[in-house]
Amino acid sequence: MALLEVDDLRVHFPTDDGVVRAVDGVSFSLEPGQTLGIVGESGSGKSVTCMTIMGLIRGNASISGTALFKGRDLLKMHTNELREVRGKQIAMIFQDPLSSLHPFYKVGAQISEMILTHEKVSKKDARERSIELLKLVGIPRPERRVDDYPHQFSGGMRQRAMIAMALALDPAVLIADEPTTALDVTVQAQVLDLIKRLRDEFNTAVVMITHDLGVVADMADEVLVMYAGKPVEVADRRSTYYAPHHPYTWGLLQSIPTAAAVQAGDRLRPIKGLPPSLINLPSGCSFHPRCPYVFDRCPREEPELRPNGDPGHLSACHLSVEDKHRIWQEEVVPTR
Repeated sequence: MALLEVDDLRVHFPTDDGVVRAVDGVSFSLEPGQTLGIVGESGSGKSVTCMTIMGLIRGNASISGTALFKGRDLLKMHTNELREVRGKQIAMIFQDPLSSLHPFYKVGAQISEMILTHEKVSKKDARERSIELLKLVGIPRPERRVDDYPHQFSGGMRQRAMIAMALALDPAVLIADEPTTALDVTVQAQVLDLIKRLRDEFNTAVVMITHDLGVVADMADEVLVMYAGKPVEVADRRSTYYAPHHPYTWGLLQSIPTAAAVQAGDRLRPIKGLPPSLINLPSGCSFHPRCPYVFDRCPREEPELRPNGDPGHLSACHLSVEDKHRIWQEEVVPTR
């Protein structure tokens, strides 16, 4: 049985202008020790998907589908039940550590509070555990920095502190929402290496949310590509990078700057156009207004997410398997 199994998750928000279909039919499963990369442009529904699983989006949202964690549906849990799961069994690293950490409380106190909320230990033991966690994530002089406030930490150190808090109770699932946003390249690599090392050491399942395919290049076992709230391609990491099937995935891969392109002075190759409104989605395939390979069927019929010849490789595109392989090999690869 999968540790976390999400099936046909839909999250809609009613507004005065219409219904925002933020997430529209997302499904995936996660095994212990596995890393799932969820990629896509801003507004594609990545964060809403995971925040809904965490129980952080309710209110007036219309939520359907299932999210089974160890056989229990997270979407149907009462708030008190969710509190027992959230933080202890499923932890989340948010993309902005400065706003996620309370500015009026010391970093160590915030980590200790996480431990004291879920475990019956003394404040002294919780503080010692906080120091151990800060040391584990590479904070220098943790016995001193445990009493510092968030503003006294650099961006990279704040993110490490958030990771320490997330790992305080050895969760079974770790959700990392853009964990390297606004960090310099060196710190990005250090944070990703830290998550990878902790995943391997504790056999933690990881969901990595990002808009950058380069971030999941050496992290993810499987990649879920989202566009306009829907999954458009699901494949293992190697297939995603070396034999993708969807034109949107091709565009994401082409937009990654390479060392050769930089040396040659080539311009970046962005995906033309803008993401659609989630209130007024285009008819048929949502990507067709931006797709260079659109044909008559695309504006009329919405493609299903279905197998495309390769085992476990799904994509939502009307192009034939033969055309996908031909376009990838003859038109896309030469321009990368």
